[in-house]
Formats: sequence, structure tokens, C-alpha cells
Amino acid sequence: MKTTMPILALVVALLLVASQSLYTVDQRQYAIRFQLGEIIETQANAGLYAKVPLMQNIKYYDKRTLLLDNAEPDRITTSEKKPLLVDFFVLWRIVDVKQYYISVQGDEEAARRRLSQTVRSNLAEEFNKRTVHDAISAERDKIMNTTRQKADLDAKSIGVEIVDVRLRRVELPPDVTGPVFARMESERRRVANELRSQGQAESEKIRADADRQRVVILADAYRESQKVKGDGDARASAIYAQAYGVNPEFYAFYRSLEAYRSTFRSKGDVMVLDPNSEFFRFFKSPGGAAPAKGAGK
Repeated sequence: MKTTMPILALVVALLLVASQSLYTVDQRQYAIRFQLGEIIETQANAGLYAKVPLMQNIKYYDKRTLLLDNAEPDRITTSEKKPLLVDFFVLWRIVDVKQYYISVQGDEEAARRRLSQTVRSNLAEEFNKRTVHDAISAERDKIMNTTRQKADLDAKSIGVEIVDVRLRRVELPPDVTGPVFARMESERRRVANELRSQGQAESEKIRADADRQRVVILADAYRESQKVKGDGDARASAIYAQAYGVNPEFYAFYRSLEAYRSTFRSKGDVMVLDPNSEFFRFFKSPGGAAPAKGAGK
């Protein structure tokens, strides 16, 4: 019993020393091994590693892409001296953990402040070169790419890489939006009135042209109708003359019947004529012979 206790104590001590002599590095992490406060090794590959207990210690840093989110939109002025509210975020990661530790003492918040200042400065510089229209739409992608490239040059000095810079929101501040909208509304109203006036003028022009065409068409139609009517009357006269020439007696009889029909349309019609007049020729003689003088007396 007396010999067992020292052996157990020795085994426990050995286990403690062994546990303090080994450390693991996750695939999502960097590891820095220090000895008495000085960096002696960095590990970027996952695995199991050894260290000297008590004399050496390990610190871990994230290898994954990290997010730098802008808390409040920045107020940036364009080349037209117009202010814009710019909200952005940055994706970054550690690429040189030793340089990262030397530059910011491994403090992630210090690295974020450094990157934030760099990105803000470069964004302001890019916006200062452009108009509101270019900044909002035409050259938005170019602003982000140029800002990322410039910020990445500074970021490498602290052992990190800028993966991407994205503009989340670019808009006019509230104190500028009202007057801008008022000017836009006034401009749209002016354009609408101008288009309305042009439409009215075009409408009058089309209406006048339509009226002119109507008069011309009616005149042409009247002239054509008169021509057709004249041709018809001439043809009718020719037919009548031809018919009269073939059988003058029948033609005279037919014309008299037409005259009788037109004259006596109703029972109340009254005519005062000489009974021996030519009008009653076929009433007195079916053959149409002229009445003898004094026959009606």
C-alpha cells in the first residue's frame, strides 16, 4: 500500500506533464507557439504538436473569413459637393498570423479598427471623384473593386487580406432627400406639361388635316356623283330616244300613263284643264288620235 501511492502519484504527474506537452491545431485555426513571450513557431496545418510544458504556451487565431460590419453609414461628399450616406461591409481573413500578431498583438478589435479606417478613407476618395449618378449606379462596382484593391495593400502590412468590399446602401441623407424630390417632381411636371402641349398641338394638326381631307373627299365624291348622274341621265335620254324612235306611239302612250300616274296620286287631286287639251288624248281615243275640233263642246 505504501509503495502503490507513490507510483500512482508518479503516473498522475507523468500524465499531467504529457497533457501539457501536447496541443492540437484545428483546421479552422492558426496556432502560435511562444516561449517566454517570444514567437518561436506558427502552425497553419491541422494536427497534433508537442511543446515544452510551463516554458511554452499556445495562442489560436481564426483562419476563416471574418466580417467587418459598418455600424453607422458614413456621410461622404461627391464631386458635385452633394452628401451621400454610404453603408458598407468588409470580408477579411488572416493570411500571415505572425505578422498579424506583431502588428496588432493578435487583437481582432484593433485589426477591425485599422481595416475600417483604411476602407473608409479609400471609399471617401473614390466617391469624391464621382457624381451622384456615377456613385449610385454607373460606377458602383468599380468603386467597390478599387476600394478593395487599395485597402488590401494596407491590410497586408498587418498580415490580413481584404476578400471583398460591398456597398450595402448608398442614398441621400434625409435633409437632402426632400429638396431633391421636390426638384424631381417639378422637373417631371414640366416635362409632362411640355409633352401635353406637344400632344395638343399634334392633335390640332391631325384634326385640321382630317377636316381638310373630309372636305376634299366630299368634293371629289360630289363631283363623281354628278358625273355619274350626268352619264346616267345622258344614257337614259339616249335609251328614251332610241325607244321613241322604234315605236313612237307606244312611247307616247307610256309617257302619258306616267303623267296620269304622277298627276292623280290621290282622290282629292283636282286639275282644271281644257277637255280638248293634249293631256286627255288617250282618255278619248285609245289609239291616241288627236281630238277633233269642237268635239268637247
